[in-house]
Amino acid sequence: MIVANIQKINQEIGSHTRLIAVSKTKPVEALLEAYQGGQRIFGENKVQELVSKELALPKDIEWHLIGHLQSNKVKYIAPFIAMIHSVDSFKLLEVINKEGEKNNRIIPCLLQVFIATEETKFGLNQEELIELIENFQSSPCKHVQICGLMGMASNVASESQIRTEFKSLKSLFDKMKASYFANDNSFKEISMGMSSDYKIACEEGATLIRVGSTIFGGR
Repeated sequence: MIVANIQKINQEIGSHTRLIAVSKTKPVEALLEAYQGGQRIFGENKVQELVSKELALPKDIEWHLIGHLQSNKVKYIAPFIAMIHSVDSFKLLEVINKEGEKNNRIIPCLLQVFIATEETKFGLNQEELIELIENFQSSPCKHVQICGLMGMASNVASESQIRTEFKSLKSLFDKMKASYFANDNSFKEISMGMSSDYKIACEEGATLIRVGSTIFGGR
């Protein structure tokens, strides 16, 4: 079922969007089944779980951290992480840069933007986003690459509200691209859309979607 689910999603999203299989709480066997079916990008929420799965699974997997990241945990994933989706402060960016330098690598990051109505979600508002980018550009972190933005829509039934929130992230991405990253080809990713709303996200310009239960089933 896992492989069939992945194939179905890939057919739906087309070539401009990449699928991140969100494998949090799932056993290594389930990830291996997805891997054997051709899936290579996996997303985890928690550092500890990510590190143990990275050790247990094939080395050509591209690991994405999609959950909230504490500064003191960066060192555990810095040697191998393919992308961190959840950067929400300049302080965290500086820590990622420091750990990137120690590991002699540049770590791709997305800036997490708050687009939902729920108070519990992490992320930057537009003013904080601009301030972070300006800090980044005035004191370049040579071991970090800002590759785009990430956001989570509200957990609501209203398709029009979800669409509006995704549109706002795409609009903000376009503004930041034009103002700060016009000549930077690596600033190209919009990470939005999960199991319940990835089709809307794709229609609104997502380049990365983060899908778990539609692939692996519920918890």
